Amino acid sequence: MSSFFVDLADRGRLRALNDADEETTAEAVRLKEAALFDFGVGNSVIGSWLYTKCHHHIPTTAVETAAVTATGDGVCSLLFNPEFFVAIGLDGVKFVLFHEARHLIQRHLHTAPELRADPVFTIATEVTVNHVAMRRLGVERLPTRAGEPVGIDPREVHERYRRDLVGQGLEPLEYDQFVETDFGVYSELRRMAEPIVRPALCLHLLLGAGEVPLDDDTVARAVAEILAEVARRAHAGNAAARQELLDLVARCGGVDDRLERFWGLLGLAALRGETPRTRRVDWWKRWLVDVLASRLRDGERLVYPKKLGAVLLSLGHEPMLLRRGMEREKLVLVAFDTSGSMPDQVVDWLTTLVGQTDGVSAQWLSFDGAVMPFTPGERVLGGGGTNFQNVVDYAEGRLKVGDREVEGSPDAVIVVTDGYAPPVKPREPEKWIWLITDGGDTWPERADPPMACHRVQTGEY
Repeated sequence: MSSFFVDLADRGRLRALNDADEETTAEAVRLKEAALFDFGVGNSVIGSWLYTKCHHHIPTTAVETAAVTATGDGVCSLLFNPEFFVAIGLDGVKFVLFHEARHLIQRHLHTAPELRADPVFTIATEVTVNHVAMRRLGVERLPTRAGEPVGIDPREVHERYRRDLVGQGLEPLEYDQFVETDFGVYSELRRMAEPIVRPALCLHLLLGAGEVPLDDDTVARAVAEILAEVARRAHAGNAAARQELLDLVARCGGVDDRLERFWGLLGLAALRGETPRTRRVDWWKRWLVDVLASRLRDGERLVYPKKLGAVLLSLGHEPMLLRRGMEREKLVLVAFDTSGSMPDQVVDWLTTLVGQTDGVSAQWLSFDGAVMPFTPGERVLGGGGTNFQNVVDYAEGRLKVGDREVEGSPDAVIVVTDGYAPPVKPREPEKWIWLITDGGDTWPERADPPMACHRVQTGEY
């Protein structure tokens, strides 16, 4: 098989090595894109984000099935055999992609060398991954290729375990108890007189031991970013993200201090509805810092080098622009809805955040049915009615507040509101960040396209 002779970190070689015809490759790519679309709309928030971290999706017959690689240059790639994807169909492709995504996550969570080296633990994780994949994707059995199942069937493993323990005169667990956690399956398989080592070939095990490049630093960074993003969505009220993250935590567990700290950083207690007694963690603040930073990344000015440009033109080359110096100062527009109560701590924190951000100037507004100037430190007084369109019109230069108009084009617009007013469609929705107060309507995240939106914790907990 080709994978035994090709370095799976050599992306150029992998692209060149594809014996599938163009029609088969095109169909495989279509199936892959359809599967990832389904992940994004509900099948797997984690899977959807993981494959956005795979910057290269490479159809290649250098692998027999599919694999995710993580190389030392910090790059993750998805490799897939087009003929394999076409043979197993859309449901099979979704299963395989979910399977590989979950394995990459678990590699980061389970780092103990003795576990990774134990073939019984490998089977245990295969069982839980495939059980979760079938349940989440709503399928009753593994995908098949040429009539043979692809991967390890958790129910077949449970049946072998049950027969083994009954033969020893021991009491086996029922299936649902058996598959609850990775370590639960592992401990039960270790009770067998003849532990299962490899009853069937796993998807990535088809590539041969040690063949798949998985750099631990690259895996750790990618998984941490993925789970942090899923946690932010969960804290913002995304039910699918919350359910999938809590399920992952329950199955992988907090078996050591490292994992407990990791889950703590993701705000697990708040997702579970627990109240930490020792500290207050405002997740909306952490979310806003991350989102605002993404809108205000440092850049450079594009300039035309006159002397160099003249030389290039004389040699027959196209003119070019060079980057020189930092971009202009970033502009953030902050608008507070005064139609209801506005907590002082929210105003104070936003004032501090924007004021301490280098290279950023801010314009402050308050609004209800009309837009009014606002100076940080002033009381935000309640009014009546709410009209978001006035804020949009001001931000886009169509409306003045008194004799004042927006100073240029804002790089980010932060709106703090309860959300109860007719929805709006800004010209550049990617620049808008909505902070929704307690009990408010998070309609911006349901807009088309959706806008960045998070609930603000305004009370004590």
